[in-house]
Amino acid sequence: MTDSTSLGDERAKVGELGREMLAQELTKGTGGNVSVRSDDRFAISPSGVPYEDVTAESVPVVDLDGERLEGDLKPSNETPMHAVIYRERDDVGAIIHTHSPYASTFASLNEPIPASHYLIAYAGTEIPVAGYEPPGTTALGELAMNTMGDNHDAVLLKNHGVITVGTTGADALDVALMVEYCARIHYQAINVGEPAILPDEAVEDLRKMFKTDYGQQ
Repeated sequence: MTDSTSLGDERAKVGELGREMLAQELTKGTGGNVSVRSDDRFAISPSGVPYEDVTAESVPVVDLDGERLEGDLKPSNETPMHAVIYRERDDVGAIIHTHSPYASTFASLNEPIPASHYLIAYAGTEIPVAGYEPPGTTALGELAMNTMGDNHDAVLLKNHGVITVGTTGADALDVALMVEYCARIHYQAINVGEPAILPDEAVEDLRKMFKTDYGQQ
C-alpha cells in the first residue's frame, strides 16, 4: 500500500478528532477510534498509533466493506464496526468510539442512560445498551447498529464503551461529549436520590429543536 492525497481533508480530520477526544478525556492512550466518511469510502484512525502522532498521511482509507484502499498502516481494529454503521446509515458522515468513564460505567452495568438531563436529546430519547460481542468483530458492529437503529445517534457497548455518530466529525464529537456529560449527571443524580426522567415526547421535541432552531443555523 502507498499513501495518496485522496480524502486528504477527511484523513486530517481523523487526527484532529482523535486528539480532541483525548484532550476531552473521552479515552486514554490509544483507546477508541475515529472515522470520517466520503461517499463509499472512509478514513479511519490507524491501529495502535498515539493520537498525537497521527498525521493525514498515516490515516488509512477503507471501503464500505472495511478493505484497505490506501495508506501504509493497518486501520483500527474496529473498522468492521464502522463499516457496518456506514452501510446501514446514509446520514452518518463520521463515527467516534470512546471509552469515556461515566458512560462506560453504565455500559459495564448494562444499564441505558435515561433522559435525566435534557441534553440527552443530542443522542436520542435515551442511550441504549447493545449486548456484548468481542471487539473488532462484524458481530459487534451489527449489534451496535441494530440497537442504535435510525433514531439514536449513540449507543453503549456492554462492558466496553460508547459509539456516537454525526453528519460531520464535529457533530459526532458533540454527541460523544453530551453522552459523557449526561452519564455523569445521571450517575451523580442516582447517588443522591431518584432523578426525574423526561418523557420521550419532550425529548423528541428537543431533538427537532436542536436540528432546526438551535445555535447559528
